[in-house]
Amino acid sequence: MARRFVTLDVFTEQRLAGNPLAVVLDAEGLDAEGLDTAAMQAIAREFNLSETVFVLPPREARHRASLRIFTPARELPFAGHPTVGTAVLLALQDPTRGDARAFGLEEGIGIVPCVVETLADGTGGRARFRLPVLPEYLGPGPDPAALAPLLGLKPGDIGTGRHAPSRHGVGPTFTCVPVASVAALDAARTAQAPDPADGLYLYTPDPEGTGQRWRVRMFAPNVGVPEDPATGSAASAFAGVLMQFEALGDGTHDVAIRQGEAMGRPSDIALQLTVAAGALQGVEIGGAAVILSDGTLHV
Repeated sequence: MARRFVTLDVFTEQRLAGNPLAVVLDAEGLDAEGLDTAAMQAIAREFNLSETVFVLPPREARHRASLRIFTPARELPFAGHPTVGTAVLLALQDPTRGDARAFGLEEGIGIVPCVVETLADGTGGRARFRLPVLPEYLGPGPDPAALAPLLGLKPGDIGTGRHAPSRHGVGPTFTCVPVASVAALDAARTAQAPDPADGLYLYTPDPEGTGQRWRVRMFAPNVGVPEDPATGSAASAFAGVLMQFEALGDGTHDVAIRQGEAMGRPSDIALQLTVAAGALQGVEIGGAAVILSDGTLHV
């Protein structure tokens, strides 16, 4: 049967930048013609983007939709750029939309609350979501001496300030590796994290601007994504890194993350942490999305 799909560029206001996303609507289908897991995985392989989303009716009527998210190699319980892009698309498709919309999306890690502002011309918008779970610290990362040759770097390139390699997760898990400079970040070669379940998230302070500004790269060949232009789930896990190594006092902390530069797909992710009594209380991720194309799948 015919199924609608839309592609968007996410974490950017410019087409052909940011992280591409495919969203398949009508995934449930009519007359028991819904897509099964194998079909969804095959379609995600066909699109060959870092993630493809399949939109299903919500299990609870008070939510906007249920999402299943696939890389070319496997299903994910949660991912950030699919959440932002799909939230913007669903808000644009709502005929009653106003300046802002708020709704919940059902994902593998739970209900993800979203707030969306759409552009008047219907071409895109901005979305912000709150994580239903907090980042989990999974232990120290590998020794820098082991990481450096893996990345084509020198041992002195690993580490910045108080930061050392660490592992954090928000459903998806990441080995988070601080590097000493933007030059070292750009020079790093694509690699698989020593823990085969992890993405490999490299980060360094952004010398441009002030405050919490970071440049990052993310490699995940284990899920069919050699390098990702923008990774909202890794940015969510990075909140745990900041709590571990930065002196963040109580209050709200806004963090700017720049990713995708080395790929020619610049992406901007807004991360916000809420800290109270010295503990992380909430994490939000935000960014823009713009529609690129729409079409029909005959599967």
